[in-house]
Amino acid sequence: MSIKKIIKRKIKNIIVLFKPLIINFYESKSKRLKNKTARAYKKLFWATWNISGNPEFFDHHIDLFYQWQETKNSLWLERGVFGNLAVKRGGKLLELACGDGFNSRNFYSYLAKSIIAVDFDKNAIKIAKNKNSTENIEYVLADIRTNMPNGHFDNIVWDAAIEHFTENEIDNIMKEIKKRLDVNKGTLSGYTIVEKTEGKMLEQHEYEFKNMEDLRRFLKPYFENVIVFETIFPERHNLYFWASDGNIPFSEKWEHWIR
Repeated sequence: MSIKKIIKRKIKNIIVLFKPLIINFYESKSKRLKNKTARAYKKLFWATWNISGNPEFFDHHIDLFYQWQETKNSLWLERGVFGNLAVKRGGKLLELACGDGFNSRNFYSYLAKSIIAVDFDKNAIKIAKNKNSTENIEYVLADIRTNMPNGHFDNIVWDAAIEHFTENEIDNIMKEIKKRLDVNKGTLSGYTIVEKTEGKMLEQHEYEFKNMEDLRRFLKPYFENVIVFETIFPERHNLYFWASDGNIPFSEKWEHWIR
């Protein structure tokens, strides 16, 4: 055996011998960094939501690095998980009102070949580009009421945003969505909330839905197959939807569709 190989083996044996110490060192370092990051995002959350009104979007790194650990509430992950169930592998995806772009990058971009993610808020697009960029996402500043990107898409995602529009605007946007979905196969998916008895959750919300049937009435005129379902948390009543003229998650031929 050559001297070089002997030296490499001895170094490896030494590293294995000190493995517990190495792990303890990095565990301690990662804990310190985690706590420091959590404190920073806690302050960012306070500044964003307590100084001069509420923003139009949420930076989900606040959830990832602070609120999830603080509250143990996994609600914020549902949207990406349920949305991903409908994403065509290797397809083209359009996300409407993408906000900070967290879901586009951390859920949809792994499955879709290309994504166009749009929002009318320049601050949202700025954060999306800074924090959630990846090679197959194009972030675009655009108002979907007047300037929705053209093209044909396998998936359109309208997540935590449909409630920001009036009833008439929702209907008009649905018409534009329908034009852009791949005929007989394209799927619209998304999420919204149920209206609370005490009033709107956010001042920017134009229309909050009464129940599942209230949301379904906006989808049925445009799509043959519609599923609306709900999850209920102490602080929020959630509505999720899939709509298509083709197969949707948990329909009879869904397994064939996602492959």
